[in-house]
Amino acid sequence: MTQTQTQTENPYSVDVLMQQARQLAANYRRATGKTMPGVSNEISVYDAIRLLHLAPAADQIGYEAIGTEKSGDLQGDKIQIKGRTMFSDSRNAQRIGQLKLEQNWDSVVLVLLDDNYEPFEVYEIDRATLTDNIVDKNSKKAKKGAMTVARFRKIATLAWSRDWAEQNNNTHGEQEPGL
Repeated sequence: MTQTQTQTENPYSVDVLMQQARQLAANYRRATGKTMPGVSNEISVYDAIRLLHLAPAADQIGYEAIGTEKSGDLQGDKIQIKGRTMFSDSRNAQRIGQLKLEQNWDSVVLVLLDDNYEPFEVYEIDRATLTDNIVDKNSKKAKKGAMTVARFRKIATLAWSRDWAEQNNNTHGEQEPGL
């Protein structure tokens, strides 16, 4: 590689690698009918940080990012990031990954990905609202922080939408959070 090449041309840049991971995961599912473990989560963390202008939290237990000055209402928050790929052929009630209720965090962000592992909506909810809306706080599922995507969407705030980004003709899909 020459010194004049830009970072976007670097085959090892995170942006390029994440795009390749999206393509590989989508092609793998189409070929096998199975998902690749862990890929949705890694892509979701990357997308949440990029789209909501968060800073990665290195080696923290219980959260993956911290809100920055550009993060709107999330500024300074310790943010747990969850992701779920919503396949068009799935008929099951999708659940988000286990919420770490015993850990130190302020907000949860849920990134919803389409069949191509591209984000289409990002939701945010603060800890107090989330814990107040766990239906049966004494159930085993509630203690494990289990919740359906539908329930999360109902009680959370839409923080980013692909439709918003497309309306603003933003080719990177970034937009100031709708918080």
